[in-house]
Amino acid sequence: MTPNVFLIAGAALSTIAALLHICVIFGGPAWYRFFGAGERMAAGAAAGHWYPPILTVLIACVLATWAAYALSGAGVLQPLPLLAFVLPAITAVYLLRGLVAVALFVFDRRRLSAFWVWSSAICLVFGLVHLAGLVQVWETL
Repeated sequence: MTPNVFLIAGAALSTIAALLHICVIFGGPAWYRFFGAGERMAAGAAAGHWYPPILTVLIACVLATWAAYALSGAGVLQPLPLLAFVLPAITAVYLLRGLVAVALFVFDRRRLSAFWVWSSAICLVFGLVHLAGLVQVWETL
């Protein structure tokens, strides 16, 4: 079986996102602010609270797990548990998160910020890459 290029790309994107989350922890409050985590997270990081790095590590772990599932769906790794359920769920989460900016534009333009626009665009691209890969392997899941 030829590995699925779209799911491999999706895994790479999720891995990059996971690594960026780890970098944010080491970058400190300025990085939390720059990447749109919000003032509460940045202030917590500045004060040395445990929740910003713990939450950020958890997000990085989720993204790394999603990368592993994409690689599994691509045929690079052995099939992971519940692959036929998890891979479409990951794709749906990315696509739905990608539509947040559209929802804000329609329903609450006051909350629409540059962060929501670019982060939604990134998630939409991630979701579309996963969807392209998922469509190609759907019959084999």
